[in-house]
Order: sequence, then structure tokens, then C-alpha cells
Amino acid sequence: MEHTPAAVNTSTVSSRHTSSANRNALGPLLCWAVVFADIGTSVYYVPGYLYSNHDIGTLAGFFVFLTMSVFVLLAFKYAEVTHRFPQGGGVVTVAAQALNRWFGALGGMFILVDYFLTVAISCLSGMLYLSVVFPALDSSIIEVWFGPVHLSLLVTTIGVLVFLGILNWMGIRESAKVSLVGAVIAFLGDIAILITVFTHLSLSEFFSLFPKMFEHNSLTPMVLLFGFAASFLAFSGLESISQLAPVMKTPRKRTTGLALLLVVFTIGITSPLLTMFSTLLLPGDAANHNYQNQLISLLAGHWGNSLLQTEIAISASALLVFASNTAIIGSYHVFLALTQMDFLPAIVLKRNKIRATPHYAIALATGIPIIILVLVVGQIDYLFNLYAFGLLGAFTLTCLGIDILRYRERNVVPHHFWRMVVFWVGVATTILVATAWSTNLISKPLATAFGGTVAGIGMLIAFLNNRNQQKKYLVVVPTRVVGRVPESILAVLTTSNEHNEDVIDAAIATAQGHEVVFLFIGEAQSNSSPQLFEIYDPYLSDQHAKEAFVKAESLARQEHTTHQFVYNQDPGAVGRVWQVLHPHDTIVARENMAYCEEINPDFIRYQVAPSNVVVHLLKIG
Repeated sequence: MEHTPAAVNTSTVSSRHTSSANRNALGPLLCWAVVFADIGTSVYYVPGYLYSNHDIGTLAGFFVFLTMSVFVLLAFKYAEVTHRFPQGGGVVTVAAQALNRWFGALGGMFILVDYFLTVAISCLSGMLYLSVVFPALDSSIIEVWFGPVHLSLLVTTIGVLVFLGILNWMGIRESAKVSLVGAVIAFLGDIAILITVFTHLSLSEFFSLFPKMFEHNSLTPMVLLFGFAASFLAFSGLESISQLAPVMKTPRKRTTGLALLLVVFTIGITSPLLTMFSTLLLPGDAANHNYQNQLISLLAGHWGNSLLQTEIAISASALLVFASNTAIIGSYHVFLALTQMDFLPAIVLKRNKIRATPHYAIALATGIPIIILVLVVGQIDYLFNLYAFGLLGAFTLTCLGIDILRYRERNVVPHHFWRMVVFWVGVATTILVATAWSTNLISKPLATAFGGTVAGIGMLIAFLNNRNQQKKYLVVVPTRVVGRVPESILAVLTTSNEHNEDVIDAAIATAQGHEVVFLFIGEAQSNSSPQLFEIYDPYLSDQHAKEAFVKAESLARQEHTTHQFVYNQDPGAVGRVWQVLHPHDTIVARENMAYCEEINPDFIRYQVAPSNVVVHLLKIG
């Protein structure tokens, strides 16, 4: 039986470059640390946010337990995103490949909205926890028409964000090893709290907490829906795993699987229990509005001692600021990627002469959250009300994109019962996440207005800039080969070939109504090494490939020829694409015949082109 290969990725690095870079890449433990240092911070503010909602209240722990099940399903999808798209990019890349480049831009706007609020919420929450140890941070309160404003807390938070912006401008990069230290300290602190509480609770008292959650709040269908949607905030940060793909050790599938297994385990035993304990086991005067954003440290102090409370407050503050910096880094890398895709003005890519860092992108990633903080005058409740639009929008678009890619490949990979189960479980996951997003769109009008406005402005800028760019040159986006195309033409283009135009002309002339797939084999830059959270798509910086594709696009449009583009940096990709595509004719320059060693044609025809000889590798039937 002939083996049918899977779809071929559009962009990858060469095997030689991968093996050399793999020595410095992140293994499962370091990947876990980076993700946990992001997602693990949510537990410090989500319990208070959920508890303060009158419909949820003591049901906060129940809803985090409930949403945890969907989080596990979502983790499977993000694992697939990571090994499908080694260049990173998450929702931007998935949406662009599964739908089109404009959905990729929309996904970028969604994740930027999420990052902006993550920066603001994490940094402000960090200062709130630090005020447990240093009360002077929260001492300056002024009364305005809508209530008290914690001026010193707001000024301190803005100061910390400015400091983080300066660090990024200086090029001081976030280290996975630093993340490991922070993640381990935070996780051990969480475990210390749980052990402390369990030493004071009998088994029967622990189980009695579950019915206690339902004593004061009714679980109506509307409350169930709203609580389920609101609790997704507890798992904000999962999307960061897909941004680590370029710096992961290979095989990425194994690295991602082990890393997410650790994430699910550590989050699963800390977040739901800490939420339940902090909303049920604190005395009434502690769990009031003034302390709801410090519940975890107060829980440690109430059931432990002041030393544990202080340690949790300091470690929580440090990790929250670290998470804020992570979001800044992720944000400005999305800005850079969207600019390279011709959606944002080229000035965003500009780097300063002193530190060679993208200062405009960093300024946007830091300045917009500061503006948001000023607009809400440091009221964290307002920030919570603005949240969920971008996060769940990005989750929904990512899930939908993976479903579409799986559906397209249904005829590429042999049908197995397990694959069908995975597909339909994935569809169910998409429906659940989309339900949560649509619920928040209705129940959180402020979040919808804010997120919709920011994303809308971003898309308007993208449209205007893209239209302006297309007046100068054609914009071409590579795709994926996902299955056989009968009677198709495969045209192989390379960086080293000065006569790509001959191959393009020959392919268009031979097409005669059939589809042409232009495959460009680029050269990996040996000195290029992706950084943490960088969207490392080699095509975006390969000028030779862009020029060749633009020529092919122009001629194909002129001749009304159906076509698509594929980019890869691995010479072996020619054989893999050929096996998936099953083209009738493979056209390559004579000097590039070495790229086609894995092709087994029925016969070969040589064609004399204006400046070169091109070779036709033909299959019959």
C-alpha cells in the first residue's frame, strides 16, 4: 500500500540549521516554565474577580473546575498549532493559513487586545500584592466623582511599565531560565498554601466545601453560561506555547506534549483549589472589595503565618510583573510580524542605532497599556470588565483554523477511527470556546466595545496600509500543500538560480488551464537565531523569494492561471511536496536537478529557455 504523506508546511528551516540550533533550544521543562510563568499568574487575581460578581460569588471555584475541562481540550489544539507551525505566530499564522491573510491580521488584532490588557492587569495586580508588604504603595487615595482613585498605586504601576519598556529598548532579553526560577518559586508557593490549608482541614471538611459553593448562589442556565465564559480568564496565557515553537527542541511534537502535560498538571492542582479555598475559607472582612485582588496572599496569612503571606505577596508581585513583561515582548513581536506582512506601516520595523531594538514597536507595546491604565484611572475592576474579547476571540479563531486544516487534509491522511474522534472532539472544543466568546460579547458590553474598537482601528490601518503597499508591489502569501491536485504543474524556484524567470515562464506556458504550484527553496541564514516569542517566519525576510513570487503572481494573473505558492528552506521539501501533490509535470532549472532526487518521473524532457535550460519531469496518468 502506498503511504500518503501529510500536508507540507509552508515555511521551515533547513535540517542542518535546525540541528545546530537545537542544542540551545528549549526543552519541555523550560517551555513549561515560560508558559506557567504566564498562565500561573492568573490565579492571583481571577478568584477576586469572579468572587466580586454577585451572580458567581462562592461558585468561583466550581466554574474554574468546570472550565478546566475545556482548557485541557484547548491545550491539545495548541499543541497541534506548535508542531504544525514551527515559525510561531499562533493565531496569526493559523488563521492566515486556514482562511486567508486578512483573518491572520484579525487574529493579530485579537491577540494584541489580549496583550494590552494582560500588561495592564498583571502589572497593576503585581503592585496590589506588593502593597500587602508595603502598605504605603496604596496609601494615596483621592476621591473623584465615580469613587476613590489609588493614585500612588497607579503612578507606581505606570513607573514599572516605563521601566519594562526601557529594559526592552536596551535589549535585555527575557530568559527561559529566569522564567524557570520564577515558575518554580510560584508553584512551590502555591503548593505550600495548599498543604497549609489541608493540614487544618479534615477530609470531611474538605468535601463539605463543594456543597458550600452552592449555598448562596443559584446555578441557573444563565449563571452557568456566564460563569463558564468568565472563568476563561483563569487560563489566560496558554497561547504563549505557540509563540515558543521557533525556540523549541525538536521533535516539537514531543517537546510540546510534555510541556503542556506539565502545564495542565500544575495548573490543574493549583488554580481550581486555590480559587475555591480563597473564596470560601477567608473570613468575611478579608474577602471584601478592598482585598479581593490580594486573596491568595491573605489565604496564606490566614491559614499559615505572616512569613508565608509575605513570601506569597512578594513572589506573586514579581511573577505578575514578569508576566506583564512577557506580554510586552509578545505584543511587539506581533507588531513586527504584522508589519512584515504589510499590514502596518514600515516605520514599526525601524530599529534604533544605539541598541538595534525596534523602539517604535516597543513603544506601542508599552504605551498603549499605560494609556489604558490612565483612562480607567487604575481601577482594576474596569480592566476586568474590558477583558475576554481578545483572549477568547484568539482562542476561537485558532480552534476554527485547526478544524479547517484538519478537514482539508481528510483525504491526505488515511482514514482512521482515532483521527475522526480527534476531529470531532476538536469541533466540540471550538463550539465550547465560541460559546464562551459569544456569551462575553453580550454580557460584557464594555469589553466588546473596547476590543471591537481597538481591533477595528487596527484592521482599518491594516487595510489602508495594505492598499497603499499593493500600489507599489504585489503582496504574495505562501500557502500549504494539503492534497493531490490532478494534472498540476510544480515549478521549483531557488535562491541560487538566476534564471527563476525561465522556470516561471515555462510553468505558465505549460499549465493550459491546470493549477501551478510555485515552490521556492530558500537558504537558511546560519547566523539567524530566533528569540523568545519571536514570530520566526523566514519567508518574511527572504527578498529573493518575494521577488520571484511577485513575478509569478503577475504573470499568472495576466494569463488567468490558477496558482499557489509554497516556501521552504529544506531542499528535501521538493520530494515531499511532489509526493503530496502528485503533479503531472515538475519544472526545474537544469542546475537545480539535485533538488529533485526523490522524484521518480516516467520520462524527462528538456526545454531550451531564453537564458537557460529547464527540465520537465513528467508523470503519465
